Amino acid sequence: MAMFTLGIEEEFQTIDPVTRDLRSHMSKIVDGGRITLKERVKAEMHQAVVEVGTNICHNIQEAREEVNYLRKMILGLADDQGLQVAAAGTHPFADWADQLITDDPRYNELIDEMRDVARGNLIFGLHVHVGLENRSEGIHIMNAVRYFLPHVYALSTNSPFWCGRNTGFKSYRSKVFDKFPRTGLPDFFSSIHEYDEYVNLLIKTKCIDNGKKIWWDIRLHPVFNTIEFRICDVPLRLEETICLAAIMQALIAKIHKLHKQNLNFRGYRRILINENKWRAARYGIHSKLIDFGKQEEVDYQILVYELLDFIDDVVDQLGSRKEIEYVHQILKMGTGADRQLAVYEETGDLKSVVDYIVKETRMGLY
Repeated sequence: MAMFTLGIEEEFQTIDPVTRDLRSHMSKIVDGGRITLKERVKAEMHQAVVEVGTNICHNIQEAREEVNYLRKMILGLADDQGLQVAAAGTHPFADWADQLITDDPRYNELIDEMRDVARGNLIFGLHVHVGLENRSEGIHIMNAVRYFLPHVYALSTNSPFWCGRNTGFKSYRSKVFDKFPRTGLPDFFSSIHEYDEYVNLLIKTKCIDNGKKIWWDIRLHPVFNTIEFRICDVPLRLEETICLAAIMQALIAKIHKLHKQNLNFRGYRRILINENKWRAARYGIHSKLIDFGKQEEVDYQILVYELLDFIDDVVDQLGSRKEIEYVHQILKMGTGADRQLAVYEETGDLKSVVDYIVKETRMGLY
């Protein structure tokens, strides 16, 4: 199963340790990191966001080493600048209107096109690339995997607050990102030819200038032979990130295996899957998702166990059983959103929530 390589990108917040607000000094971290990290660290549109990405990893163990190394490096670079780093899908109380924008032609173009929709996109995600044999098979795998996106997404929920408010959502990040065009769940595509025709039409009509401006929850990457999962909030802990990446890799491997046996997973319409995405955003792992085959609501945990059963026959070949079993720990302790809300309920103080996020971001590093 060497083809199912992994690439993991995490977006982090840069925090002022006194005010606990976002600090727009990302450039100091990025500039300091480029000597050792090179292309693995980069600026994002908002100056309070720093993104790191692994090299191509051949298995989940390599991915763990890379994510651990990058988190430690970013934390160290932040320490050198008198800053802190936090991993959560939104900041508990920062106001997007106060944030500085990175001076870069790409981001200047986005601001010019989308105005406050782009300025307000102060969110932090986890992106996972899984390597494929070819793009033709990739489009069929993407069609099938869409069904499982709400199941994975619920495990990542880590953004309950926005601009100082408890939003009532376990993941408000997705609600912010919904304002962008070409986001959310993708449609079904019958072939790679149909998909390429769609992208080329958007380019021809000046909707986009390249396929990277399609920001779906899952997408066939326009340059690399990968499927990219984009739906998840960045999790608090290293172990949560690795668990989610392992599940994503196993889903791709399982659908690939079915295709090789001339089998397929039953497809469902995007408008139905969207119902489960909404529930996952609102309630996280405490939701009831819809089993469309049975046409009934089912407790989320039951569906997670069904997901684990579905991928079980590829997990050992991938060598990721230990990493995937961390799901049980997430179900036990709650997602990042559940834990943030527990701190807020106990303290009534959003600065204490920030302190908790900062502490959790370091948890488990070695």
